[in-house]
Amino acid sequence: MDSLLEAGRLDEVRSRLCGRLSFGTAGLRAPMGAGFNRINDLTVIQSTQVSGADPHRWNCNSQNAAVLLEGGQSVHWTGCGGSDRAEGGGGVKGSVLPSAVSHSDPPPQGLHSYLCRCFPDLCSRGVVVGFDTRGQQESGCSSLRLAKLTAAVMVSRDVPVHLFSGVVPTPYVPFAVKKLGAAAGVMITASHNPKEDNGYKVYWCSGAQVASPQDKEILRCIEEEQEPWSASCWDEEAGQRSPLCNDPLTRVNSCYMDRLSSLCFHRAANGDSPLRVVHSSFHGVGHAFVQQAFQVFGLAPPIPVPEQKDPDPNFSTVRCPNPEEGEPVLELSFRLAEKEDAGIVLATDPDADRLAVAERCDRCSWKVFSGNELAALLGWWMFFNWKQNGADPAEGRSIYMLATAVSSKILQALARAEGFRFEETLPGFKWIGNRIHELSRTGNRVLFSFEESIGFLCGDMVPEKDGVSTAAVVAEMAAYLQRGGLSLAQQLHIIYQTYGYHLSTTSYVICRDPPTIQRIFSRIRNFDGAGSYPKTCGGVPVVHVRDVTTGYDSSQPDLRSTLPVTRSSQMVTFHLQNGVVATLRTSGTEPKIKFYTEFCAAPGQSDVVALEEELQKVTAALLDEFLEPQKNKLIGRCV
Repeated sequence: MDSLLEAGRLDEVRSRLCGRLSFGTAGLRAPMGAGFNRINDLTVIQSTQVSGADPHRWNCNSQNAAVLLEGGQSVHWTGCGGSDRAEGGGGVKGSVLPSAVSHSDPPPQGLHSYLCRCFPDLCSRGVVVGFDTRGQQESGCSSLRLAKLTAAVMVSRDVPVHLFSGVVPTPYVPFAVKKLGAAAGVMITASHNPKEDNGYKVYWCSGAQVASPQDKEILRCIEEEQEPWSASCWDEEAGQRSPLCNDPLTRVNSCYMDRLSSLCFHRAANGDSPLRVVHSSFHGVGHAFVQQAFQVFGLAPPIPVPEQKDPDPNFSTVRCPNPEEGEPVLELSFRLAEKEDAGIVLATDPDADRLAVAERCDRCSWKVFSGNELAALLGWWMFFNWKQNGADPAEGRSIYMLATAVSSKILQALARAEGFRFEETLPGFKWIGNRIHELSRTGNRVLFSFEESIGFLCGDMVPEKDGVSTAAVVAEMAAYLQRGGLSLAQQLHIIYQTYGYHLSTTSYVICRDPPTIQRIFSRIRNFDGAGSYPKTCGGVPVVHVRDVTTGYDSSQPDLRSTLPVTRSSQMVTFHLQNGVVATLRTSGTEPKIKFYTEFCAAPGQSDVVALEEELQKVTAALLDEFLEPQKNKLIGRCV
């Protein structure tokens, strides 16, 4: 922060100090660094603890912002919306705090405060804490450090902590919460975000991520209790020295693998499969766990990409640690697969909750499946095996599949044809996880859930997307199809022929200026006058509009959206006369405006080229007419 002041980078100072972290689609997530709007020791401790001293000492408002400097100094700064000069003509004044706040770590105080209100037995149930491989050498911040600080805050208030001794996939935390009967869980991860970021995901006793109103209540507790309780909160080793802290890794991993076997349907045949699979863990946590998952399924172990097998917080071999980006980030995997004559490539993201899949088409070309295409295959696979295992068709009314509202409608087509139930949720797996919990309480069963951004859950063993279990399921499905002379791509074609082609496009533009985003969506809502949405897109009439930011849905008799209103983010969906569904939304984790288009064709409508041309036309119009990328200086997708 010192260097920012010296360089006169006041906008950056404001960005760090004149705002606070808030829960998005994946918890709290931000760059690591000093400031109230960053992931660091202070913001992590605040997010985890309870009572504090004078909260105003830590407040940042338009009159007075506490600037956190390297070495832990506090500098009072005026200019958050006002003057651009430090008090006293640019001088520094304040007191030295008890820690180097430049260490980037997440929030425990507020969570503890809220848990105390909700769980009288908190001190017997405890909290699960896990972490991934992220770290920042210059600041000394790492996921491990943040996890230890979270544990230190909890044990300082006599709350037992189940702190994993090593890195784990994100789904292990919610799985452990349910298995151990914990009150909550915390996972320190920024998933597939850039290496500069970290995050703090909170899971409730159900195993699902916290959602509204729980997230808002936790944030309110953070605001109420902003000063760390005591020096022990800054002692990252305090938790591990306490008898209240235990390591659940061996037990949880064993239980997870036992449960995973319920998703294996053809173990006897798997061992004889000639299928060869390459796996990349993208410098994250996935390698050892995916190896074990294949062993549970009786499959030959996947061939690891050696350059990406071990944890590396710098993600040295990829420009972007997100396997969803496809071919540009899968180059090493393809090269190894061609050398090893492997037909399938699997890639888990750094925290192993998401999975990318590619299939070899010939000697030198690959088919990278989109999240929607994989969902069609996995949805079919889970229903196919449910029926094969002697299910009563009458039970279909209690069988569900779930997807987020921006994902493909292919599962809806399957549900209509096969007699099971399908539901949509808001974007973000936290909504799916909570819906799984609700349905299970009423005797229903969820066979499969997904979000288009390669997040999948087969079965309901954990209410969170899971790249580890999905990797094994995909490999078994590919081996089964291979025995019948089919590839994944061929089976996908059969699914589309049976239930109707669902062709989709998903992409994004980058916009780092919130006022510009606000202006774009305000224009959409007042396109042809006040309160009037666009009537056409690329010349195709818009049949109806759903705006979950405002709660408007023109298809409903009362004009109210059936999905919950989410005023903190932007999301507008257009249903067009030609069958295309198009959605614009802001990302909950990155400075992006995402756009999604899908052509939902009826069974028998098989002119794929014509369908793709129509979809491309609408997608281009959506971008040009509604987002105006040149005028708004939006940055196109680039890996």
